[in-house]
Formats: sequence, structure tokens, C-alpha cells
Amino acid sequence: MPHRPPVLSGPTAAPDHPPPRQRWSADLSASVTVFLIALPLSLGIALAAGAPLQSGLVAAAVGGVVCGRLGGAPLQVTGPAAGLTVITAELIQRYGWQTTCAITVLAGVAQVGLGFLRVARSALAVSPAVVHGMLAGIGGTIALAQLHVMLGGDPDSSPLTNALELPGRITAVQPAALSVSTLTVVVLLAWPRLKQYGGTFGAAAARVPAALAAVCLATLAAVLADTGLPRVDLPSWRSHALPELPEGPVLGLGTAVLTLTLVASVQALLAAVAADKLTAARGAGSRVPRSDLDRELRAHGVANAVSGALGGLPVTGVAVRSTANIAAGAVSRNSALLQGVWVLLAAGLLVGVLELIPLAALGALVMVVGVRMINLGHIRKVARHREAVVFGATSVSVVLLGVLEGVGVGIAVAVVLALHRLAWARIEVAHDAVDGHGPSARSRGCRVVVRGQLTFLAVPRLSRALAQVPEGAKAVVELKGSFMDHAAYEALEDWRATHTAAGGEVEVSGRGGEGIGEPATAHVCTPWTPWRNHQCTRPAPARREGSSDDPGRGTPPFGPFDSLDPLDAALGSRAGSGGCGGPGLDAQGTPGAAGAGGAGPSATCGPRNPPGATGPARVGHRDDAPLSHRGQLLGGVRNFQRSTAPLVRDELARLAREGQRPSQLFLTCADSRVVTSMITSSGPGDLFTVRNVGNLVPPPGEDRGDQSVAAAIEYAVDVLQVASVTVCGHSGCGAMQALHTAPADAPEAAGTPLGRWLQHGRPSLERFRTAARLAPRLADRETADPLEALCLTNVVQQLEHLAAHACVARRLDEGTLELHGMYFHVGEAQAYVLDAPVGGALAPEPVFAAVRPDPVAL
Repeated sequence: MPHRPPVLSGPTAAPDHPPPRQRWSADLSASVTVFLIALPLSLGIALAAGAPLQSGLVAAAVGGVVCGRLGGAPLQVTGPAAGLTVITAELIQRYGWQTTCAITVLAGVAQVGLGFLRVARSALAVSPAVVHGMLAGIGGTIALAQLHVMLGGDPDSSPLTNALELPGRITAVQPAALSVSTLTVVVLLAWPRLKQYGGTFGAAAARVPAALAAVCLATLAAVLADTGLPRVDLPSWRSHALPELPEGPVLGLGTAVLTLTLVASVQALLAAVAADKLTAARGAGSRVPRSDLDRELRAHGVANAVSGALGGLPVTGVAVRSTANIAAGAVSRNSALLQGVWVLLAAGLLVGVLELIPLAALGALVMVVGVRMINLGHIRKVARHREAVVFGATSVSVVLLGVLEGVGVGIAVAVVLALHRLAWARIEVAHDAVDGHGPSARSRGCRVVVRGQLTFLAVPRLSRALAQVPEGAKAVVELKGSFMDHAAYEALEDWRATHTAAGGEVEVSGRGGEGIGEPATAHVCTPWTPWRNHQCTRPAPARREGSSDDPGRGTPPFGPFDSLDPLDAALGSRAGSGGCGGPGLDAQGTPGAAGAGGAGPSATCGPRNPPGATGPARVGHRDDAPLSHRGQLLGGVRNFQRSTAPLVRDELARLAREGQRPSQLFLTCADSRVVTSMITSSGPGDLFTVRNVGNLVPPPGEDRGDQSVAAAIEYAVDVLQVASVTVCGHSGCGAMQALHTAPADAPEAAGTPLGRWLQHGRPSLERFRTAARLAPRLADRETADPLEALCLTNVVQQLEHLAAHACVARRLDEGTLELHGMYFHVGEAQAYVLDAPVGGALAPEPVFAAVRPDPVAL
């Protein structure tokens, strides 16, 4: 039967670097875009800080050239930023402009030192809620100050004073200033919508940055109307103020340098990380390396030292310009360097044009920037993570006390909140149905649920909750935390002993409270050693008295069906008595039995060597006690009921109500080493799995009496409507080994059920032995041996068999089904998938490419 070649999917090759001419062209175009944004913003930020307007141009030029040449963040643009406006304004108010320039130089030197100490990553340890709160507070301060400029007045250095004087300023507003400011804000907000609603003209006009368009139109209106408003004043560069030696208290100057260093460094590093994320999300063009944060910090230090020495504002990473740079298609540092050159040329050649800009337009521009620093998306994200208190405390403190003080308050609140969460436990008591009425009424049972960490601080509330359990009732205590200290353990254990002595019944379930740690030294589990912190499902049986492992020397032995008590597991009170791990937390702190995915520890216990013995233990046998395989299996079921069932019960109940809706059919070998849920990180309801010896798919009409595989394929494709089918082979496959080593015509083998089944693998063997057809290979290494090559060939052959089934061929023709090939190397724990074919047809030499982990976002 003719059939369509399978449609395979896999990783695509990374794009090559474009030619140098194309790279320069992309960077040149992006640099012009960023320059048109940076020019008005640099003047506006200098105005908001109360600094000479030339200082904004100096900072923009120095930041672009120096960081563009020396920086470690390829696409970040450095310059004067609104986030430093409040600090700079305070320094100018207190020490004057020339001393502020000297402080900027010292802060740059400090940044260089921090860069050489390689502490850049440590700066990212600051809570995002503190950073966003700081930026929001700075943005609010800027917006309040620039409102006065928009209304035709002069702002005060104090945010509170600006807020209190705002009503009076509104009553004494200058109509001309308000008109120009309003025009600037309207154009600034409406200009980006031209691309969507303005047709052809709008699409062309939208290429001009909104900030430049707003300032240009406001300037044109002010000139035509002859408003007489104050304008930009750029004195001769010959009279440009340079730094002087700082004067004032050493402690105050040191605090100023520290404040500027920390805020500028944190903002620069966070902006670099954000630029990396935007670059990765762009997904097209040439590959751009990730930021070297220590190098970027050193470059910012050099830029600040040079900018301060030349009479410029302090610089840091600017999110607005970096975003525009990436969106404009920049591919290297050259774009930032070129925009610095353009600013430098504009500062020397366009002075007459720049002096036409009214200050009210620049004030409106910076006011909008300040309002946008209060990011609602950040606020929602912080609120989802229950850190709104930290955000609010930081932002309010920045406005009322200053930047350094506000950040300190925010960090203190974040630390207190973290300690509270680590030490706090929420304890709930739920009573089951009640038997009887009135005074004789009696609860059938109680459930005490403890969420969080049980420490001595929670013992009083735990005792009050346990006291609500009626005497003689059955009680279930569910521990949902990952830690329990000794005080909480003793309180719970004492209550359990008292309650049991009074005729009650106590069951402790859930996590036992032990933290993450290495596997116990008495580990006896196979085959999944060494999983971290998994529970043994078969505790060691009782040993003969007098043996070297006599339990009399330690704690009492367990019977063959006993399991570790969560309370005893919590403090390891029975370690060495046969238990081999804690209460079921993996290395990530999730339930050890793989809560919803089933991909956690296998948790089956096997034997260990007796004392003095050497070599590997024999699975399924002990010299001193018989192994109960039924006990091993039931031990695993007990572990599931104790650790995993409470976590997945709701999800399984939903699947029971709604039915299964898997998106994938996964066909693989029955080999016990291939754990599908572990390889795919899947959970209940995700995969419809078919397993057989050799991951074989009998072609239509050759089922040899076994219709199970064809029936499963038809059910998955036609009834469940899966979107993809994966055939997964593996290394060391016994079925392929049997085919490879058996004679071509072995009648005795074909007479057994296994032999008849393996006949379905003959086409794979013939394909492998046919010299005219190239065998599949691995992309990053040679195949280890002929058996591995045969295993790869078998995956490709079974995909062709799969595509021959009528239901699969129909869905392939409709374009609603994909076929995937996968190979899992057991010894390497490495999965390989077929490269995507060109034109949808299988390549003459199929290549399996290794699946690599996604990069971790910082």
C-alpha cells in the first residue's frame, strides 16, 4: 500500500552569522533610531535633575561610545536614565554641580572595582519587588516635579513640597506652557497608534520615534505661536563646567558615592538581563551572545568616570533605548557606539536647532517617562507573588526619605517577610460528620492540615489546634511543609501518644518534614539510586540476632510490610534501621514520588551487601532474610498512598470526570529502563502510551494474529484525536540485539511467540544491511556500535510502518497529525530526535540531534 512519508519534527539549526556588511547595515539603522530617542530624553533628564543641559548630551555620548566599545551586554544602550534623576537632583541640591561630577567619577571607580571583584551576579539578589518599588518611587517623584514645569513653574527639590504646592500652581497656570505640554503628551501617547490606524501615511510616520515627533511638533507650535516660553539654553562649550574636588563631610560624601554606585549598578545589571530576554524572544537574525555582567559593570564604571570628568550626568542602562535598539534589529555593540557618535555630532552641530525646544515640552516628555516607571504589569506580578507590602514600603520610602533610605527600608521589609514565611505555619482543623445529637454528639474524625514549616514558633498554635480534636476520635494529621524542628516533633509525638492512650487513632500523612539532603548512607534502593530524599518502599527485614547489623544495637526492626512513619522520618530517629531516605522530596523540593508527573523516584527498595561483602548486591536475594517481592510492590503502593495520592487526587478526579484527552501517542519499548513519564516530564492524562518488545509497529495486513498495536493506533488517532505520534527507541535494545545476532532463517525462533513477534523487526534489519540506503546517525557523535545503528534504523523504519496505517495516512494528508522520531540513550540519560526534513520528506540520511536543556532565565 503506498503511503506518505512521515512528517517529522525536531530542532532546527541555529542561523549563521550574516555577512559583515549586513551586520553593519542593521546596526547603522538601529543606531539612528536610538539616537532620535536619546537626544530629547537626554535633555529632558538633565532638565529634571537640575543639571546643565549639556551634561545630558555628554552622558549620552560617553555612555554610547565607552559602553558600546567596552561593555559586556551586546545590545544594551547606556546613557542618562530617569532612574538616577532623583539621586542626581539631591546631590546637586546639597553639593552643587561640580562636586556632583566628582562624586560621579568616584562612583565609576567603585563600579570598576566591583566589576573586577566579579560581584555582578550578587547585585541581582535584590528582590524584584524592591527594585520595582524603587523605580516606581523615583517615577512618582519625577512626575510630581515635572508637572510644575508643564504648568509653567519651577519644581522644588522635595516631593512633598511639590505635592502640596500643586493646587496653587494649577490656579496660577501659564496657558502657553500648558498648551505646549498638552500637545507634547497627546502626540507622545497617540503617535504609536498611527501605525495601526493611520493607513499608509501612518505606517510611514510611525517609523519616527514618538518622543522625537512630540518634541518636534511642540517646538514647531511654540515657534509659530511665538509663545515666549523658556527654551533650551546651551552655553558655549568653552564655559562648560568640569568637576572639582568634593567639599563637605566625608561620611556624607561616602554615602553619596555608595548610593550612586549601588543604584546605577543594579539598574544597569537588571537592564542587561532584560535585554538578554528581549533578544532571545526576538528569535530571528544572527546569534547574539549573552551578557557578561562583570564586564558590563566595569564598562559602566569607566563610562561614569569619563562622563563625570567631562561634566556629564551619571549613566546606567536605559530600558527605553535598549528596547528600541533590539526592536530596530541591532545585532552587535556597534549600534550603541554609533548612537553615541551621533549624539556627539548633534551636540556640536545642532546647537541652534536644540535651543528652539521649549522647556515645557521636555518637562512633559520626562513626566510621561516618570509615570511609565510606575509599571502596572510589575505591580500585578509583585502582587501575585504576595510581595505588594515590599513594593509599597519601598516606593513610599523612596518618595518620603530618599532613594538609599527607601531601598534600605524595602530590603528590611523583604527580609522580615521572608523570615515570616519560613517560620510561619498555617494550621487548619476540619471535623468530619458527627454521630448523635446534643451532649452525646461525637465527631467521627478530624483532619489537621499543617501548611508551612513547623518550628518552635508554631508549637503554641499547633497545640491549640490539636486540642480541638475530640478525645477518642480518629485524627489525620497532614504535614504539607518541608521542615520540622525538634520542638514541633516532640509536641506532635507527645500529643499522639496521649491521644492514642485515650482510645483515639492517629494517622500522620504527607511530607514528614525533613529538608533536602544527600541520600542516606544506609541506602538500599534499586534501580534508581541515588535519588535525593526518596522514601524506601521496602524497609530492611529483621536480621538474625547476633549479626553485625543486630537491630538491638539500634532501633527496633520493621516487619516486611512496615513503612517509615513520617514523624520518625522527620528527625531521622530510625535512620540505620532499614529506612533509606526522607519523606519524599526530590532535589527541587517537590514530592519525591513525582506528584503529578510520576517522574520522580521509582522508590523500589532492593538489597544491599552484607557487612564485609564486596561487589554489587544481588537483586532479589539476601543472605540473611528472604525478600518478599509482594512486600516490595506493596511498599511502593503504600508510598504512593502516603506521599503522592494526596497531591494528585484532585487532578485524577478531574480526569475521571472529564475523561482522558491526551495530545500525544507515545510508542516505545517495554524495557524497564525506559520510563516515559520521566523522559518527557509528563503526568496523568498527557500521554497515551503503547509499549511492546522492540517498539515495533506491524505494517497493515501483517499483524500475524496480534491486533493490539494497530487497535491502539486507531483508537489514539481516530477516537482520542491525538496531535502527534512518537516512536521512541533506546540503546541496548534486547529485541534489536536478538535480530542482529540471530541467523537470517532460524525456524526454531520463529516458532515461539517472541520469535513470531520479532519478525516485524526484519524490515529494520534489512534496511540496516542494505548498502544502498544510508543508516541514520547521531548529529554530535558517531554511533557507538552496529547495535546502536540498528536501533536508530528501527525508529525510522517503524515510522514508515506507522505512516502506512490508513487512519494515520488520512490524518497526515489532512495536515492534522505529526510523526516524531526519538532515541533515548540509557547510559547517557540523553534523548535524541530526528532533524526536521526539508519539504516534509524523510532525508536520505536521517540525523538524530541531541535535545539540550533550555537556558535558565536569570
